Amino acid sequence: MKNLGILLFVLISFSKAFAGNSPRYMRVLTKSQQEKLTPGEVLKRLEAGNIRFMSNESTVRDHKIQIRKAVRGQYPKAIILSCVDSRVPVEDVFDQGIGDIFVARVAGNVVNGDILGSMEYAAKVAGVKLVLVLGHQSCGAVKSAVDDVKLGNITGLLKKIKPAINMSKEKKDRSSKNYSYVAKVCKNNVLHNISRIRKESKILFDLEKQGKIKIAGAVYEMESGKVEFY
Repeated sequence: MKNLGILLFVLISFSKAFAGNSPRYMRVLTKSQQEKLTPGEVLKRLEAGNIRFMSNESTVRDHKIQIRKAVRGQYPKAIILSCVDSRVPVEDVFDQGIGDIFVARVAGNVVNGDILGSMEYAAKVAGVKLVLVLGHQSCGAVKSAVDDVKLGNITGLLKKIKPAINMSKEKKDRSSKNYSYVAKVCKNNVLHNISRIRKESKILFDLEKQGKIKIAGAVYEMESGKVEFY
């Protein structure tokens, strides 16, 4: 009986040690897999990934193995333009791993020549199927633009957000302290930058027109972790 009790104790301890350890995802996206994806499918995958993130059911990945498998090539499915905000962990928000997405980051998720060049590379050369502009709740850059902050090179950057402010029909309390107003400007900023991408990049405009890529927008709500797509 004593030996049986010891055996049971060992088995229970062993099972507890490994309980909850999910199999680790080791694969990376291949060229053939990327080519088969449609822009709509990629958008759905990001939506599904965000649901997993919100549910605290994110994929367990073996990054060490994924890094090795991605050394000789990368075939991401999307490029995401995000703000530099430290509270917006893009790969985590969409539950994506190594080799899954390109991420371009700049304060206020604004478009400039370098960003457009990066997007053109991602779509025309690397084969991504989705270009996504991701804004976020309580964006500091948007708040600064709303309050007309002027400081060094920040002044020029915030100027790119001004059109989003002008898009708003809000008549009263157009300040960063007005939570709902800032939220509207954040959304307008995403929509404005989508428009800029189409106007200022013939390559991306043509690819979207041909149905090879999709250009979309979204806003990340930090309180809930939810991404609202547009």
